[in-house]
Amino acid sequence: MTASTQEIEPALGIDARLTEIERQVDVLLNLTPLNGAEAWDDFKRSDFTVAPTLRLRELDFDPDLVRRELYNLEIEDVADPALHSLFRAKRDEIARQITALEDRDTTKFVHGSRQLFGDPSPSLVSSAEQLLADIEPPAPARGNVTSGAFADAARDELEHYRAAYPEFPVEVEVREDVSELMVSSEGHLLIPEAGTFRADRVEPLLHHEVGTHVVTYQNGARQPLKMLTIGLPGYDETQEGLALISEYVTGGLDPRRLRVLAARVVAVDLLIAGATFMEIFETLESKHRIPRRTAWSVAVRVVVAGGMVRDAIYLRGISRILEAVASGVDLDVLLVGKLALDHVDLVQDLLDRGVLEPPWVRPRWLEVPGARERLDRMADGLRVTDLYEGDGER
Repeated sequence: MTASTQEIEPALGIDARLTEIERQVDVLLNLTPLNGAEAWDDFKRSDFTVAPTLRLRELDFDPDLVRRELYNLEIEDVADPALHSLFRAKRDEIARQITALEDRDTTKFVHGSRQLFGDPSPSLVSSAEQLLADIEPPAPARGNVTSGAFADAARDELEHYRAAYPEFPVEVEVREDVSELMVSSEGHLLIPEAGTFRADRVEPLLHHEVGTHVVTYQNGARQPLKMLTIGLPGYDETQEGLALISEYVTGGLDPRRLRVLAARVVAVDLLIAGATFMEIFETLESKHRIPRRTAWSVAVRVVVAGGMVRDAIYLRGISRILEAVASGVDLDVLLVGKLALDHVDLVQDLLDRGVLEPPWVRPRWLEVPGARERLDRMADGLRVTDLYEGDGER
């Protein structure tokens, strides 16, 4: 432990407990439908006319006990002002997560979701609608891979990292109880057993999930502040934006993907305006020419648990990172762990003081052919609507 780390040692115990409590709460896993594949089959059988019934897992923690433990943490004793403020914000965020999970499948849930993730701004909705209008729907994609084949590709990708960083873990789980690709609160890549993946999306998804989410988890795990593994307050938007940057610089942010990201924002905006699942689905399919299976997926992600606005953070996140890079922010500071753009100055100060260390792992997506040119283009200034070049090439 360095002298600088010793200065904040009394705070590290609270940091560790906050990290463990959030792992226990595990918002994303507890908001992932257990029956995604079956619900799609039911929807098809209804001739696409009956909204799905989505089933969520039972909570494996007692909300009252966890909330009590959360507020028993003696954050008031943390002397460092920046860490004191950070811990209070994290405690409040976890408390909101617990309440939101208690409110699943009620009319109250959407309000908790909006508190956690925020509403899309009118300008973001306008950008999304512009992308949907400007980008013609591509021809149907050819070739899919199974969850097993994707898992093999993911293990190969993790082995690439292990070759350069021998202690880098290879943790891949194919699970029947998840319906979306995700990285768990323990840093494991979770792959839905019933999932299929477009062949041309495999590499971009690996840079997104492994090269960003797993890499920042592992970098955070080597910091004295363990909260950098599960995320500083409000980290989701920046983390998903950074993951999309990885897709862009490796040529994987193609027209089809941009349309999906835009459709998510439009769907969240419709939800907030009071639209039902069927209204969201039909608007995406008929007005915005989103393929039926994709419109289903976008709508389900938005209506799950009573109304989830998180999906707007993807387009908002990459928009804000593009602005930050153009203003001079170095992406390296975002690789230290899972943090928000709002914490860049704090994290940089902790790096300068020797409390935090530079990132252990540098993601492969920074070094692929064409990455440097795209990073330079970002530094010169790009808006999210500039990411579409009109010819389908990335």
